[in-house]
Amino acid sequence: MTDSNPDIRRVNPGPRMSDGVVYNGMVWLAGKVGTPGRSVAEQTADALAEVDAALERAGSDRSRILQAIIWLADINDFAEMNAVWDKWVVPGHSPARATGEAKLAAPEYRVEVIVTAAVKP
Repeated sequence: MTDSNPDIRRVNPGPRMSDGVVYNGMVWLAGKVGTPGRSVAEQTADALAEVDAALERAGSDRSRILQAIIWLADINDFAEMNAVWDKWVVPGHSPARATGEAKLAAPEYRVEVIVTAAVKP
């Protein structure tokens, strides 16, 4: 099936969702998670590596993130997640961010990261 909206670019589209969607100089990424069963710090690092890769495929990078939404399976893991986030975020380019607690797709997932970014000119 051909996309009937040529001004919208879907990155790695699948039957249920795309890895990201690029439109009007912006990219919206699907939620990124880490390897199930690993620690919160390891899952955060994995998810952020997935964000980096998806942003690159979409023509952006972490310095261009406008907003991040982070879901934790347990809000008590906030400090452990932040320790990894703080090393990853580009100094001077921290996005608007919200973090909350939610049931994730499977109990083995402890962190999910969702970002919106500007594409490179």
